Amino acid sequence: MTEQPLAGLKIVVTRPRAQVASLARRIEQAGGIPLLFPLLDIAPAADQPALREQISRIAQFDLAIFISPNAVQYGMAAIRAAGATLSPSPSPASGRGGLKIAAVGQGSAKALRELGIADIIAPTENFDSEGLLALPELQNIAGWRVLIFRGDGGRELLGNTLKAREAMVEYVTCYQRSKSQLDVAALLNDAPDAITMTSSEALDHLGHMLDDKARAALHDRPLFVPHRRIAELAHRQGWRQVLLTGAGDDGLVSGLVAWARQRTENREQCSGTVSPGSPI
Repeated sequence: MTEQPLAGLKIVVTRPRAQVASLARRIEQAGGIPLLFPLLDIAPAADQPALREQISRIAQFDLAIFISPNAVQYGMAAIRAAGATLSPSPSPASGRGGLKIAAVGQGSAKALRELGIADIIAPTENFDSEGLLALPELQNIAGWRVLIFRGDGGRELLGNTLKAREAMVEYVTCYQRSKSQLDVAALLNDAPDAITMTSSEALDHLGHMLDDKARAALHDRPLFVPHRRIAELAHRQGWRQVLLTGAGDDGLVSGLVAWARQRTENREQCSGTVSPGSPI
């Protein structure tokens, strides 16, 4: 029988609705019960003419950076719709060997590979803007023209640092985020055992949704986050159990499984029982 370390545990998945399937399936395979609570809604960019105009000039650029899997999904959809390509062939406009492709995290890199993009600049640790900026490929970029595919708004560190390195940067807003209107009371009635959170913006939205009673109830639940910035915000909000995991679905599920096993061991020790196969 397949081991199910999350058997019976209710795990809240807060990703946007279109992105919950993979993590929810992994939780189910481990025996858990995913509770879908998508805190953000994702939609195509509002200003489609501006998006098409930028994409029409993509051959003039040296580097395209995708901030997130959403940026890959919506950015690549817009590129295909415009009949453009992410061609690695040398461009007369740049003279620097053609368009290079970069991704901030491994989730974005994986999404690009699934769309046939093989040669991707991406950090192998520190999956964030800082990690990408530390790579040798992005050090000597004076004069480069860079497109950053992202949602509406977000951190400016990546663009500002590339500008400081004398690159010319344009942001491509290829999707927009909005805050979902959800029933927190229904979530509390489901009595979740743990919560996953993959966005500081989503965590901030949840914080504004909670009254004192709901906050007291949820802040006692373990909160699993894949990045230190989310963990720092959670601590500032008063969450009492913040568990920092590895990146992506693998990191979150590994963190959940490790927590569940430790939880079982602690209960067995308190009850004086030993699980089958445990050393005596």
